[in-house]
Amino acid sequence: MQNITNSTNQRINVADVLRGIAVAGILVLHCIEHFNFYSFPKTESSLLKFTDSVVWDSLFFMFGGKMYAIFSLLFGFSFFIQYDNQQKKGNDFSMRFLWRLFLLLMIGFFNAAFFTGEILVLYALVGVIMIPCSKLSTSILKYLALFFFLQPIEMYRMFSAIFIPGYELPAAMCGKYFSATYQAQMTESFWEMTKANLWDGQLASLTWAWDNGRVTQTAFLFITGILIGRKGLFKESETNIMFWVKMLIITLICFLSLRGLQDILPSYIENTNIRQPLMIAIRMWGNFAFTIIIVSSVIISYYKTSMRGLYDKIIPYGKMSLTNYVTQSIFGSLLFYGWGFALYKYCGHTYSFLIGIVMVILQYMFCVIWLKHHKQGPFEYLWKQMTWINSGKKEKDKITISTLNI
Repeated sequence: MQNITNSTNQRINVADVLRGIAVAGILVLHCIEHFNFYSFPKTESSLLKFTDSVVWDSLFFMFGGKMYAIFSLLFGFSFFIQYDNQQKKGNDFSMRFLWRLFLLLMIGFFNAAFFTGEILVLYALVGVIMIPCSKLSTSILKYLALFFFLQPIEMYRMFSAIFIPGYELPAAMCGKYFSATYQAQMTESFWEMTKANLWDGQLASLTWAWDNGRVTQTAFLFITGILIGRKGLFKESETNIMFWVKMLIITLICFLSLRGLQDILPSYIENTNIRQPLMIAIRMWGNFAFTIIIVSSVIISYYKTSMRGLYDKIIPYGKMSLTNYVTQSIFGSLLFYGWGFALYKYCGHTYSFLIGIVMVILQYMFCVIWLKHHKQGPFEYLWKQMTWINSGKKEKDKITISTLNI
């Protein structure tokens, strides 16, 4: 398939649908985790123990690592749309996008004041790689995506453990930072919580991403999003539908195989220095396979079944993904942390899941009402206005598709 070079890029609704699903899934997962505050009440109820276990295991099986991956794919896809729109007008978007990433970094720091596990700071840092990538050929991008997909850091560590006598994995860096934030999350002082989140919380989040293969996976997902944009794979066509059908079959086989390896291999590899990086890589590969199962299933059912009308109802939530992502951190912190209502003392996984559902519904209602009167959500609008500051109205209007979303 040739690269899409149409003169204009029309809004692709299925991307907003996927974005909305991803943000809702992230919110629900964050709720059952108490927004990275892993403190839960004890219960004597056998029913609650059962439902807590079911909620935790099933939601992490369905959403853990997958919603984040969809979010990341769409971030790369949105970058492609922005870059492509500007390129068609004879403009180089590189420096403007670098400024845009700096703005995202600032939004990420604001978000991090409430929630240690936020990902916008990581996106802003890793996102820089997309600027040089935008100037590479599609063939080279495919090889670069493969390089990051293979988890080079984990492979280096694994082979070092195999061939270098006495090699030991570097100690995980994130534990001490998470311990510091845990104490701050428990405190009733908003300012103590905020200070810890902005320093120890960010170090915890970034070092965890480094220790668990998320940095290289994020780079891979961003590049894959660019490739999806270049090939126009989110657009409605029979060729694209067949592509996603093939991907659904292939990734289903891959996921089942990788899941089996994930369960079996630990008992056969005694050396922790070999086993740990290998299992991180397999887990990342499995999560990506399941991500494509979700993406392909949504795209196929959106374009080929009567479910499109139902999916379209998700679009307002997806259009305001940045606003929804940031506000979930604010209200999640308020609900579960010690400075707020301290629901961590009373809500196990089941009740926290129900709170998450209510939060999604309330956010959705807000999105529907807001978009009746505005073109973008509050944070999307702010990000756009600051992105194009000092460029004039004419220049701002050149951004034409769902590029204000992450």
